[in-house]
Amino acid sequence: MRMSKPANPTPSRLLFLLLCLSWALTWPCGALPSAPDYLQRGWQRLLEEGESCSDCSLEECPTPRGCLAGMVRDPCDCCWECANLEGQICDLDNTNHFYGKCGDHLECKLDTGDLRKGEVPEPQCACLSSQALCGSDGKTYAQICKFQEVFHAHPEANLTVAHEGPCESEPQILSPPYDVWNVTGQDVIFGCEVFAYPMASIEWRKDGAEILLPGDDPHISVQFRGGPQKYEVTGWLQIQGVRETDEGTYRCFARNRVGEVAALASLTVLTPDQLNMTGLSLPKPCPGLEDNVESEESDDYY
Repeated sequence: MRMSKPANPTPSRLLFLLLCLSWALTWPCGALPSAPDYLQRGWQRLLEEGESCSDCSLEECPTPRGCLAGMVRDPCDCCWECANLEGQICDLDNTNHFYGKCGDHLECKLDTGDLRKGEVPEPQCACLSSQALCGSDGKTYAQICKFQEVFHAHPEANLTVAHEGPCESEPQILSPPYDVWNVTGQDVIFGCEVFAYPMASIEWRKDGAEILLPGDDPHISVQFRGGPQKYEVTGWLQIQGVRETDEGTYRCFARNRVGEVAALASLTVLTPDQLNMTGLSLPKPCPGLEDNVESEESDDYY
């Protein structure tokens, strides 16, 4: 039987093979990389950093400034450098020195709970405590990490922790009710968001009327719930099918044992004929506000 000869490689095929061989020989011991290119670059960076560490000379170290999360040692364990703040990307272990170390009262964590499809999780600095505390400046801090940021930003203030838990203070209205107008027969909602410790109670009143709303009026209702943040409470005043007599100024009163505060908003009511004369269009309801009021089955009504 006659055997066929193998075909001679073309010049372009030979050139391709030579390029592949040349590229492979550039790796140590001729080994090809077994990981993505960005990881290979990372390994090279780690090797370079390890080889660049020499005898530590503290007098040659620069002085870091504005370190809101405190200071940590550099990768060579010699000079001080600024630590990473809460929410910043960090190195999960001590063998890497890409992003840096977390500061005081912080740890590097990989949270995969709220990832969207296709997102790659990144380790971030997270505070070790969620306990609110009171500073010597009379302000409440959400946790020790937020306190430390202010402490490092203003060292001249000699800020200290007065006690754990929020500072007692009179209520603060974070989101007051807003002036609105609407047409008779439509629904109107006022909202009032308050922060206070101890927790505040919310009351609604209409100027010129002595009674506390809603009184015995079936088309007016009041609702409140805790939140949206800790030590906050939100209250709503809802008027269903507004009438011309509902026009006026409404006040949100927030009080606790320390003090009280109020915020007001006005309601303007138009008839359909008046609306046509103005040429205005009906105001759009605030998105989600009605849902907030109606979906909280466990809330209290008065």
